[in-house]
Amino acid sequence: MGIEALKYISYPAQVLAKSSKMIPVMLMGTLVYGIRYTIPEYVCTLLVAGGVSSFALLKTSSKTISKLARPNAPLGYGLCFLNLAFDGFTNATQDSISARYPKTSAWDIMFGMNLWGTIYNMVYMFGWPHGSGFEAVQFCKQHPEAAWDIFLFCLCGAVGQNFIFLTISQFGSLTNTTITTTRKFVSIVVSSLLSGNPLSAKQWGSVSMVFSGLSYQIYLKWKRGQRLQKKRKPM
Repeated sequence: MGIEALKYISYPAQVLAKSSKMIPVMLMGTLVYGIRYTIPEYVCTLLVAGGVSSFALLKTSSKTISKLARPNAPLGYGLCFLNLAFDGFTNATQDSISARYPKTSAWDIMFGMNLWGTIYNMVYMFGWPHGSGFEAVQFCKQHPEAAWDIFLFCLCGAVGQNFIFLTISQFGSLTNTTITTTRKFVSIVVSSLLSGNPLSAKQWGSVSMVFSGLSYQIYLKWKRGQRLQKKRKPM
């Protein structure tokens, strides 16, 4: 859904919308698993939600709109947030599995997610005569260079997943969150400066608002980790 959204909104808008991942994670955690969050965590969420909302309401440049396949901001943002809703449920479920089955490693979860994701996608794409998978195969036959790009995209995604789980297992989720947040901000800057997706001053203000919320969230995680370390130290 996130990739489909790129037909309707710009890449910076998609990255910024997907940066609000904490919103569905907290929502699903509260509604499905009864998790309680602190007031500072809600402040982070409001900053991110406010930044994404203001960015979505601001006018996109005509140059950026001209590059979209089918400009449709409500549909594009809707796909992003639907993607995040499923993502939030997935993250809350992962936390629940880790709590109930402590021996489950990150690699086990990664394998299970990719296995079932492959099965669901194969059924969706090839489960009926006019499935989108047949059209995709035909397109790759006509444009072999696109098939190579798709292969590289999938390969980089698979390798990247390994680094994500390796970072979490070796250095903790705080380090991974910091790296991910930095990558998203750099992606927006590079896309704006080099790829012809210019942002207005007000849109940069919205971007700053989102990443202020994300940075505050990282600080809260660091502070929580420091408190836990002090408790573990022998008296």
